[in-house]
Amino acid sequence: MVIERPIGNKKITLVKGDITEREVDAIVNAANSYLKHGGGVAGAIVRKGGQIIQEESDRIGYVPVGQAAITTGGKLKARWVIHAVGPRMGEGDEDNKLKSAINSVLRLASERNFKSISVPAISAGIFGFPKERCAKILVGETAEFLKNHPDTSLEVVEFCIFDDEVYKFFKEEIERL
Repeated sequence: MVIERPIGNKKITLVKGDITEREVDAIVNAANSYLKHGGGVAGAIVRKGGQIIQEESDRIGYVPVGQAAITTGGKLKARWVIHAVGPRMGEGDEDNKLKSAINSVLRLASERNFKSISVPAISAGIFGFPKERCAKILVGETAEFLKNHPDTSLEVVEFCIFDDEVYKFFKEEIERL
């Protein structure tokens, strides 16, 4: 089941599934600052897309919390991977860092003239960010970005969520729009 909400002439959508299978211009990876893609979403992306993603990430090196970088998508259906570095719970100012991370993703996608991206629940996995707060921030910031940037190339920002509990929180936030 796909849930859609229009934001002007753009759309925010929610799908349940495997982000590595999404046919969009770019998928977003929930990354750590050193872009070492061992576990969670990051590990799955490299396993499916190939070692080239890790090799390109190694060349980038370091990305500060709240920022994003881009690599090719290797063998993925998406041609690009945007690596967003979200906060770890307990490091301080987590809400603002997560807001910065999603806005970095949206700006980078716009600069690259992408029409569609698929975003996971950044920081809500092993980084321990509260799932409900994650959904509220990511959906809210995305809606604001699309409202404030009607000229963005982005036509669809999709949230691709694998976990049932997290999906429920994203569904509630999107339905509030």
